[in-house]
Amino acid sequence: MNINNAQLAVDEWIANHGVRYFNELTNMAQLTEEVGEVARIIARRYGEQSEKESDREKDLGEELADVVFVVLCLANQTGIDLEKAFYNKLNKKADRDHDRHHGNQKLL
Repeated sequence: MNINNAQLAVDEWIANHGVRYFNELTNMAQLTEEVGEVARIIARRYGEQSEKESDREKDLGEELADVVFVVLCLANQTGIDLEKAFYNKLNKKADRDHDRHHGNQKLL
């Protein structure tokens, strides 16, 4: 699925299952909450924090999908073609960072 199709799928989901999009500020708060859930899993599963028993059943993929869903909501409601924006950003980063990390001793 490409990003444009994902944006359409979210829009259809909202039309069929939701009442309407939450406003942008609510979605921004929701995004922050979802990113926090991803951070909790990463910190406990891959970082140095001990993983609680209740965290072991958490699905990182599901939490990442929650983040993507809310990002797609924000793109839809603000009129952003996220696929176009993504590829523009990828090209910008390629031009800017092509040689940037090759000499980084921390990465060798």
